Amino acid sequence: MTEKKKYTDRQERIARFAKALGHPARIAIMEFLAKQQTCYFGAIHEELPISKATVSQHLKELKDAGLIQGELETPKVKYCINQDNWLLAKSLFKDFLETEVKKKECCQ
Repeated sequence: MTEKKKYTDRQERIARFAKALGHPARIAIMEFLAKQQTCYFGAIHEELPISKATVSQHLKELKDAGLIQGELETPKVKYCINQDNWLLAKSLFKDFLETEVKKKECCQ
């Protein structure tokens, strides 16, 4: 029995970041947070045309991927972009998207 090849750590990371960014609400959250030093949940909710529960789900996905971090300041939660992981995602996507694609005759 042959062992299946595993994905590289790089491939896993790119896929995780891409999945977390794979919804327009999450893109909107990231763009909003990029303009802020820190932001409370309520301010994020006011920016989006979705319910608080849905905002919470999107924040959880972004946080689980490591793209944002949250800090409890009773009774509120404040969020910001995780700078280290954002720079890592930026670098990984840049390298991936700059991969040289060889022209194939079959796809013309």
